[in-house]
Formats: sequence, structure tokens, C-alpha cells
Amino acid sequence: MRAVAGVDLGGTAINYTLLNDEETFLIEGLCEHPALAKQGPEICLQQIADGLKIAAERAGVALEDVVAVGLDTPGPASAAGQLSARGSTNFVHPKWAGFDICQGLAHKLGKPVSYLNDANAAALWGHYAIFGSRCRETSISIVIGTGNGGGIILEGNVVKGKNGFGGELGHVLIPYQSIAGTSGIKPECNCGRTGDLESLCSLTAIEKNILPYFLPRYPGHELAKLDLHQAAKLVRGLADKGDPLCKEVFRVQAHALGLFFDEMVNTFDPDAFIVGGGALETSPEFQRWFMEQIRAAMPSQREEQAGIPIYVMPNGDSAGARGAAIEALKLARQSGLG
Repeated sequence: MRAVAGVDLGGTAINYTLLNDEETFLIEGLCEHPALAKQGPEICLQQIADGLKIAAERAGVALEDVVAVGLDTPGPASAAGQLSARGSTNFVHPKWAGFDICQGLAHKLGKPVSYLNDANAAALWGHYAIFGSRCRETSISIVIGTGNGGGIILEGNVVKGKNGFGGELGHVLIPYQSIAGTSGIKPECNCGRTGDLESLCSLTAIEKNILPYFLPRYPGHELAKLDLHQAAKLVRGLADKGDPLCKEVFRVQAHALGLFFDEMVNTFDPDAFIVGGGALETSPEFQRWFMEQIRAAMPSQREEQAGIPIYVMPNGDSAGARGAAIEALKLARQSGLG
């Protein structure tokens, strides 16, 4: 059986999946182990190679029948997989600066390797799961985590841009002043901008901007006893249980997302929006409420655009690895390997 692999290299874990030439995923759920990226390229690439053997065995595929590998990582990196010379949060070892991780892994494995950033890989999987692999539709994905990543899929292909920054949707400015109940808030992003999507729709936004704004309005709330970093991590669980303060935090996030999607309607006229990430690792009831809030915050659309669907990204934990595998399958077919 010929197959391709997807490798999702994160800051703390590596997750693998395999996809055969019939477009069936051969690993359900997570196949992961702790990442060693902080120990530098040599150790990390060897760890990826060792883990790929384990994943192939789990999938029942001979390693020599894995004809191509898709890799995704956090950025910043070029569209071809060269990490930023300035370093990054997830690749702190000095030898990573300017390192071509795509070519480095290809040399280590002796197999062709494709590259996507992690948000684009997740977006590709979400698009594939909804529309299939031979689609011509357009989708816009947002992945809400510590930061806010995004992806644009046009006619089945990831929009990467000239320097690999295509789909950096978290840094698009939104008219946040129109969000009800937030008069006077000044949401600042780590990128230096005020009022981009990430500044209101991310875990960092909860800690830096939204909780400090709302906590004084809820005297005696249990989160006020904690430092903001600890408190921010508890907001999702409390919101899922109906806590009024924490639901207000998520209402603001949903309304920010609704304003952003309105901008995308008028830019891309997409077939679908997709939302994923840790913010939606909640009960189905909370997910429905969150999606309703996104829709409620979107200004009135043209009649033919008002019904653009909003989906929750399926298989959230394995979305990156699956998207990377889909990109690898494209590479294999283009190279005559699949």
C-alpha cells in the first residue's frame, strides 16, 4: 500500500497521520509524542524520522511505501519552509534561525517533503473534510488558540502569498468599537497593532485585554483571586458551564469573529467559514451558542450571501497533521509518486 504521511510539529508535541492513495486516513485520533524542537535541528529531525517509523507501523504501512511527507510547523517561516532568521517562540535553539526545515527533513528522510504553516494545514484539512479533495470551492478558516491563525483555500489550494504570510488572518484589523458592551476597551496585540482579530479572539486576548476589562464589572468573581495568566485558562470551562462573566468574554470573541467574517464576505465571497482551535473544545451546546453569536454579530449581508455556512472544524486535534498529509498527497501526485 502506497501512502503519504502528515507531520504536525508543534512547540510541545509532534503528531503524525498517514493517508493512502485512496484518500483514506490510516490513523484515527492522535499519534503523538513530546517534541524536541528546543534541542535544535539535528535532534528534532532525527526524532521526526524515528516517530515516522512508529506511525507507519501503527498504520500497517511499510516505511518504504511512504512516498512523500507533509510537514507543518508554527511560523514565522517562508512559504517553502525556511524558518525566520529572527527565531521564533517554538524554535528557540540558535541553529534554527534561517534553517530550511523542509529541505532538512527531506534530506533526513530521503523522501520529498511539502511544507505548510500549522494554521494553513488545519485550514486545508477543514476544507477537505467539508468539500472533498477535488473541489473548486473557497473557504476561510480561523483557528483560535494561544494566538489566532487562519487559512484561505481557493479552488482547493492554500493561499501562501509571496513570503508565506498569506492567510495571516489574525492580524487583520476589525471595527472592534462596534462590539456592544466594550466601550473604552483598547485591545492590543503582541504584533503591535491595536484592534486586530487576535487582540480579541485568542487566549492571549483573554489574558491581556478582555478579562482585565470585565473583571471589575463582576466584583467578587472567583477569577479575580488568580493572576490573569491562570484565570484566562479557566474561562473556557467556566463559560461552558454558563458563568455570566466568562460567557461575556466569549461573546466578545464571537462578535469579533463575526465582524471579521463580514470583511471576508466582501473580499472573497466564500463558500464556507470554518472555526477551529482550543476555544471550541467545548460541549455541542456551547459550540452552537458560539456559532449563533458569530452570526448575530455579522452585519446584514446581500440576500445571496447571508446563508454562507459556518462550520466547526472536525478532528481538531489532528487537523494540522491531516492537512499536511493532504498537501503531501498533492506533491506525490504532481511528482508521479502517488
